[in-house]
Amino acid sequence: MSHASQISLTFPDGARRDYTAGVTAGEVAASIAPGLAKKAISATVNGAHCDLQWPIMADATIAIHTMADDAQALELIRHDLAHIMARAVQEIWPDVKVTIGPVREYGWFYDFDRKEPFSPEDLGAIEAKMKQIINARDPVRTETWDRARAIAYYEERGEPFKVELIHRIPEGEDLRMYWHGAWQDLCRGPHLQHTGQVPADAFKLTHVAGAYWLGDSTRPMLQRIYGLAFKNRDDLKAHQTMLEEAAKRDHRKLGREMELFHLQEEAPGMVFWHPNGWQIYRNLEDFMRGRLRSAGYKEIKTPQVVDRVLWEKSGHWEAYRENMFIVEVDEDGGKEKRINALKPMNCPCHVQVFNQGIKSYRDLPLRLAEFGSCHRYESSGSMHGLMRVRGFTQDDAHIFCTEDQIESECAGFIALLSGVYRDLGFAKFDIKLSTRPEVRVGSDEVWDKAEHALKSAIEHLGLPYQINPGDGAFYGPKLDFKLTDAIGREWQCGTFQCDFNLPVRLGAEYVGEDGAKHHPVMLHRAVLGSFERFIGILIENYAGKLPFWLAPRQVVVAAIVSDADAYVHEVVSALKKVGVRAEADTRNEKINYKVRDHSLGKVPVLLAVGMKEVADRSVSIRRLGEQVNDMMTLEAAIATLGFEALPPAA
Repeated sequence: MSHASQISLTFPDGARRDYTAGVTAGEVAASIAPGLAKKAISATVNGAHCDLQWPIMADATIAIHTMADDAQALELIRHDLAHIMARAVQEIWPDVKVTIGPVREYGWFYDFDRKEPFSPEDLGAIEAKMKQIINARDPVRTETWDRARAIAYYEERGEPFKVELIHRIPEGEDLRMYWHGAWQDLCRGPHLQHTGQVPADAFKLTHVAGAYWLGDSTRPMLQRIYGLAFKNRDDLKAHQTMLEEAAKRDHRKLGREMELFHLQEEAPGMVFWHPNGWQIYRNLEDFMRGRLRSAGYKEIKTPQVVDRVLWEKSGHWEAYRENMFIVEVDEDGGKEKRINALKPMNCPCHVQVFNQGIKSYRDLPLRLAEFGSCHRYESSGSMHGLMRVRGFTQDDAHIFCTEDQIESECAGFIALLSGVYRDLGFAKFDIKLSTRPEVRVGSDEVWDKAEHALKSAIEHLGLPYQINPGDGAFYGPKLDFKLTDAIGREWQCGTFQCDFNLPVRLGAEYVGEDGAKHHPVMLHRAVLGSFERFIGILIENYAGKLPFWLAPRQVVVAAIVSDADAYVHEVVSALKKVGVRAEADTRNEKINYKVRDHSLGKVPVLLAVGMKEVADRSVSIRRLGEQVNDMMTLEAAIATLGFEALPPAA
């Protein structure tokens, strides 16, 4: 800063300009070009997203945003719509109390305290009122208030939830108020400059759900209205079409139709696998076991119930206890209570395996894998079919290595993950590298080496990646892998994390080439994440039409006439001998009924046999989703289907 009243702003191209302290981003845009001032919607100042009205008091980096900047534009549109919806609700029903309305992926929600439930007709009325507010092009303005003034304002208006929010804001932190027209809300911002900047044809209120105030089941139950919002009508329509397709693919719906699994109240968040679903699970497990074996992993199995002493040593008891299932055991006839926990993760137990016996640098890298059964407490409202459960199995592994081996192990893991995803039908995935946070363990030198190793491994494989600065774990940098499914949704499944902390806490050591003891680096890694969630993703990706090798029921041999029953059983027996999961359908039903029935069950192949096929020693093959049958000799069909039943080779 050149002197007290002047500040220097640095732009994305490196250019600098001097301004009077207190200049707003809107004024900065106007100083550059009238056209930019007209198009500007917000700015990023020192990495923080700000609206155009906020004063800039010190030297800073700055980038001006327009509607062409998708991330910033969508955040503002969705945030402003939350306020516009709350205003609309209070204009229609003045006695409704407002609470909070954050932006979320693809839209927003707002929680209301209202005695009467919102109906579908109410949502239509709210949408109509919102469009009126947008078309009015009411100005948006902001002020900073002191705490006493803000509390008095909301107490006078009978808004107890806002008063409580203010009390939760740390002392000394500014309280920012926003007005959309005459309607006011407590909000951190940022926002647009007037309501007319929100596209009136690119949002939709979707549904209402119950939500406890601040997520606390002891507090009042509120009504949460959800909305979708995009930059234009076409994007909204495309997203709505995707949601309709996703509903058709819902793994819970297909799970019932295909008789894969169920969940019930007596075991919330725990999966009851049926024979068909368990077959998928076992197919996937066998596939992963083969890939791990080829990649040099050694499979282990560790206990599910572990004394709290280990969790205290690892740090999980302090940081993760509220998510753990605690098990108290009466030792020695009840004289002493021993407190254990169902393991929420496998890593501390894997260190115990490593710690058995003396390890040398020649033993490294040591790759220990486990299909580890874990339990984590999830609130009832957050659980969702197979996607979020309390009991799950991870395709977990930990690699104990030296700092110099991080890069090669990372490259090997990415190659493993790439092959698995490709063979499971996910050709596209994104990588995010999260670097050191402010609060961390380990020296900068070690972090430098680890971050460089992860970058180099990705770059040597020629893969694109994004960097998330400061988003690494406190114990080391990490990679997250997001795959894209058939309808464009992203799912984070794989992870690769460097850990400099846990081996030290749990006393893991190896004898180095110098004869001294050293702590290994521990690499946490998973490809699928959890079997339960990944199977849910697979079901939805394929809309239940799983690849032949993975499908629980592969072939049904259906008799067209009862005189062909003996041949049906002969064909089934021959298919089973080559490893095909085949079954007979000799029910006294018409063949068209059988075709529809097994199509609903997503059976990949139906072999229809009548007296002609009996005479020719042939079968009529109909594949799921196809309308034309192929004729093949029995010998050729057995060879073809036997080959297709094999899992993809590594």
